[in-house]
Amino acid sequence: MSDLLRPSSASSTAQSAAELLEALRTAAPLTHCITNAVVTGFTANVLLAVGAAPAMVDIVGEAGMFAGAASGLLVNLGTPTPEQRAASLEAVDAATLAGTPWVLDPVAIGVLPVRTSLAGELADRRPTAIRGNASEILALAGMSTGGRGVDATDGTEAALDAARHLARRHGSIVAVSGAVDLLTDGERVLRLSNGDALLTRVTGGGCALGAVMAAFLGTAGATGTGALDAVAGASLVYTIAAEDAAASASGPGSFAVALLDALAAVEPAEVIARAHVEEGAR
Repeated sequence: MSDLLRPSSASSTAQSAAELLEALRTAAPLTHCITNAVVTGFTANVLLAVGAAPAMVDIVGEAGMFAGAASGLLVNLGTPTPEQRAASLEAVDAATLAGTPWVLDPVAIGVLPVRTSLAGELADRRPTAIRGNASEILALAGMSTGGRGVDATDGTEAALDAARHLARRHGSIVAVSGAVDLLTDGERVLRLSNGDALLTRVTGGGCALGAVMAAFLGTAGATGTGALDAVAGASLVYTIAAEDAAASASGPGSFAVALLDALAAVEPAEVIARAHVEEGAR
């Protein structure tokens, strides 16, 4: 793969993001989230703001039924209670059977044994996408013991080989979140440099992004968009909105509210004009 930026591929990724945003707002995809207790409300509001329909169904006996009917599924391991662990496995099996795309967010894995074991078990079920910070991606690939809780101690570039390994092993898109987001399907590598540091000062900033990815993946089939461009589209819309929110915010509290407004207001044409996308290995 060329070391140089591929302008045509980069611009087509931004174009796909804009088209998906428009399609998502028309379809309002039902997005099933099994996520952590700290971020449930914020994640639901983010999905509503971008135009999706959230559902936080994490009860054994219902999670599988719902995953089969949803457009997309997020499994986030932030607070993996016994009920959530069982519901996650049930939902993923049902999503796989129904062809529902799903996103795995392996929050804080590495040192913590329960979630680390569960993340490995879920990854073996071939998620459509895996989203995490660099330390989480390295830990999932068995190349590190993880970061400091939910905080990464590694940069995104350090996780490139791990991300490619996971993508090839599980057939997943792997998205490594950081100051520059790194995405790969095992062959193509995208780097997205939109966003703002205030996203790291709000609880659920990354977790909600995983839900937006599930919503975009749940829309992609109707538009013929590939999974890598769908995951990139979610990241671009989310981080461009974060830039707008930061411009009007006075701190983390006002930023969290402004982000919801910005997600509701961002237009497809803005995504095309402002997306910073680079494709190619370095």
